[in-house]
Amino acid sequence: MVGDLVRMKGLRPLNKQLKLLPAVLILVTASVASSAQQTRPERPMFSVNAPAESLPNLDALKKELKQYHECTCTCGCYARDLDRQADRAISFLRRRAAHPRPQQKLAMVFDIDETSLSNWQELLQADFAYNKAAFDAWSETGQAPAIPGSVRIDKEAQRLGVAVFFITGRPERERSITEQNLKAQGFDGWQQLSLRSHAMEGKSAEVYKSSVRAGIVAEGYTIVLNVGDQWSDLKGKPEAEFSVKYPNPYYFIP
Repeated sequence: MVGDLVRMKGLRPLNKQLKLLPAVLILVTASVASSAQQTRPERPMFSVNAPAESLPNLDALKKELKQYHECTCTCGCYARDLDRQADRAISFLRRRAAHPRPQQKLAMVFDIDETSLSNWQELLQADFAYNKAAFDAWSETGQAPAIPGSVRIDKEAQRLGVAVFFITGRPERERSITEQNLKAQGFDGWQQLSLRSHAMEGKSAEVYKSSVRAGIVAEGYTIVLNVGDQWSDLKGKPEAEFSVKYPNPYYFIP
């Protein structure tokens, strides 16, 4: 074991022995190095052509994700966790709107995918793998169902006079179908829908979304609430006064 202490018994602190010790160590070291050079293999001691390591736990993880979404496992319930976070958002909105500051325009920000609309059907069809073409094709059907708690937040924000802004990583070419999808699922009356422009391609979600929020603030709004399923939806200056992160164990966006 690394760190074990080897005790040398029978040694005496004689000057002669101390003088001989360095010479002995040099001889031993040289001998070991020479032996290592002679026996060192020219190739690595493993086969670069070995079959890929299997991942027997991957199917188990996918099964847990499905059970979490269907609320049939001991790990929790996705729908219940979403509703709990939506309730937190609504509770904050009510408290914040009850104490407005003079001439202050309040705003809130929504992400879309896995926050306002669910892509669970596409995730299942793809077996949790990401294929951009397949995901874009799904988005363009406009069939993504709403996440109920987010509809509740949207309605409450509008009742309280808080302007609603959507910021999504979807490309600008999907604007029309995204608007249709949102309206069909009960979202309406928003102030602005921002999609990723060509100029923002290649930028991280955090950089892109924070830049849009900066534009909202520049228009004179105070962003009091931000709701998203990724940390990159919420982080980056300017941040909202209060941020609510929805659970999303299915994928991660930096």
